[in-house]
Amino acid sequence: MLSIIASATMYFEKGYIYHIYNQGNNRQKVFFNRDNYLFFLRKVRIHVLPFVDIIAYCLMPNHFHLMVMINETEITVEVNGLSQKNRTINDSIGIMLRSYTQAVNKQQNRSGKLFREKTKSECINCPQGLSPSFITQNGVTVINVELPEQQYPQVCFNYIHRNPVKAGLVNKPEDWEFSSAADYAGLRCGTLINYETAKRYVNTNI
Repeated sequence: MLSIIASATMYFEKGYIYHIYNQGNNRQKVFFNRDNYLFFLRKVRIHVLPFVDIIAYCLMPNHFHLMVMINETEITVEVNGLSQKNRTINDSIGIMLRSYTQAVNKQQNRSGKLFREKTKSECINCPQGLSPSFITQNGVTVINVELPEQQYPQVCFNYIHRNPVKAGLVNKPEDWEFSSAADYAGLRCGTLINYETAKRYVNTNI
């Protein structure tokens, strides 16, 4: 039986690929300097990676995208090095965003919410319930595929990596330091993404 974890905004089922994303509250910036980006990626490694294989990611000045294969929806973690408790991926994502917010608020001498309250997750290869809003721009859906459960993963993979180009930040996806495009282009050997999992579902040529 597949394990399913659900919350008010995020639903996860083992064995499927999900697009997870959030943006700054009121579309404000969430990354103010290079150290912020790198700090957030360390948080992803600590809080998200134990549950998933990461296929693609991109951090933009005011939002982030993660494309992941769900391996576990709940794991056992140590608390203060002593007791153990079960933690869901939803809980862990919430912890990650709260701890990042606290650090950045202190750095920027600000208070309040940094991210939107609801982090979104969309299954992009589930047989039912596909919701590819990641390719909706200005209210117009720009996709037409015959086999969505097979083709949406590629669309999402490409969309995530092309975000910085569409935003005018760089000329090529692999030029943006804070995404997995540079890894797939062979410009660095990042350890956050799982190449073998990615190759099973998408064409990884950037």
